[in-house]
Amino acid sequence: MYGIVNKAIEDLVKINYGIEAWENIKEKSRTEIDFFISNEPYPDEVTYKLAIAAAEELSITVEQVLIAFGEFWVLHTGKEKYGSLMEAGGNNLKEFLINLPNFHNRIMLIYPNLTPPEFRISHLTDNSLHVHYFSQRPGLKEFVRGLLQGLGKLYQTEVAIELLQCRDEGADHEIFKVNW
Repeated sequence: MYGIVNKAIEDLVKINYGIEAWENIKEKSRTEIDFFISNEPYPDEVTYKLAIAAAEELSITVEQVLIAFGEFWVLHTGKEKYGSLMEAGGNNLKEFLINLPNFHNRIMLIYPNLTPPEFRISHLTDNSLHVHYFSQRPGLKEFVRGLLQGLGKLYQTEVAIELLQCRDEGADHEIFKVNW
């Protein structure tokens, strides 16, 4: 994953729990990188180790870390680093989610070696839709849940998110039903 992902985890921890917590997480994860360069690729293993160490340090589950990180990504990193792209995504939650499949195509212009997830939308109604999440990376479904929750907060829309299928149970991708 690109350094911007690990830097966002660092920012989340420092802002919400302090620098000491971040230093403890780095030590527990055995991450000896002094600072993450946003547009440099890092092994996925670094990100996973940071999430596991954060869960241990903060006395929460890895799933809770990933959800918090997903929300933070939308509300802080996304707005800060991709403000114009986020704004171009739509004027409300429904529009943004409908346009979500195109988002990473634009991001790949910035990060040409990116291996992005793929999103597809189905079962569109006035107040819900299904988000299909395809990724080569395992274990990130709760991060996606956090992204969806963060988008709800960004657009000041209360959302309910239900996981309809997941790879842990033999499916080839995750499907989230998002109600608003």
